[in-house]
Amino acid sequence: MKRLYTIGEALIDFIPAEKGKKLKDINAFEPQVGGAPANVAAAHAILGGESYLLTQLGTDAFGDRIIELLESKGVHTDYITRTGKANTGLAFVSLDETGNRDFSFYRNPSADLLYDGSAVKDIDFHKEDLLHFCSVDLVESTMKETHRTVIGKMKEAGGTVVFDPNIRLPLWEDKDACRAAVREFMKYADIIKISDEELEFITGIKNESDALSALFTDDVEAVIYTKGPAGSEIIYREGGYCEHPGFEVDTIDTTGAGDAFIGAVLYQLSSYTKPAIDALKENGPEILRLANAVGALSTTRKGAIMSIPSYKEADDLTSSI
Repeated sequence: MKRLYTIGEALIDFIPAEKGKKLKDINAFEPQVGGAPANVAAAHAILGGESYLLTQLGTDAFGDRIIELLESKGVHTDYITRTGKANTGLAFVSLDETGNRDFSFYRNPSADLLYDGSAVKDIDFHKEDLLHFCSVDLVESTMKETHRTVIGKMKEAGGTVVFDPNIRLPLWEDKDACRAAVREFMKYADIIKISDEELEFITGIKNESDALSALFTDDVEAVIYTKGPAGSEIIYREGGYCEHPGFEVDTIDTTGAGDAFIGAVLYQLSSYTKPAIDALKENGPEILRLANAVGALSTTRKGAIMSIPSYKEADDLTSSI
């Protein structure tokens, strides 16, 4: 099985005890381990894959909590470093009545943004490996430069690079800086995963079809387009398309649903002996079906990593319809 490496933030999400209130009016929160790269690595491992997370945590209790949970889920923590120069990142979340979220982040900077390239100098990537990253840690920082180093090493090895922008505008000084960073790093990706809420912001194009076509720059071979409860689709560079309508579930909390989805995509790509891009082209409908099931089931529980279903749970859902 291919190995998955994810790079970026790992943090603590403080999930509210009640929905339908603004953040300022919430009186109780439950701490949950989160951060998109951590969530994706965990989803991949929970489903049966081999995952490594590349990040830095503070030498604090929150960092300890993250390490313990990731290891309990099977994620390798060899390349997670610790520092006393900054704290582990925190995010406070509010939920509306449908389970959708609003965030308030505490990092100025957080430990992950100080993650230095020396921590990854000994990684030996192979052409079968996969690398996943997002945009949250692409703000101007040491971590942004470490992304460049890691992506360069993976490209040199001939592995597959997957980029999920996962836009979080409150973390940026301005929208243009966020958009510029996303567009800069898109060119390194072989596969882009993007949501319907992000498409126009990133491309500047209102027409959905034209906006999706605009993503095929440089090395991009496939775009995985997610539409929340409406399901997902894959568009291929040389033409062709597949989709899955998704699954209806009783949603409690959407935190980490997109991460669970792409983690399930990556798990399936890592399971095939053929190159990841070829597997995505040849097995698109099946890949979307399981990934949609994993993403949907993750919304029926609170939190991100703790909400990720087992392979059997997801497979049972796909078989029931």
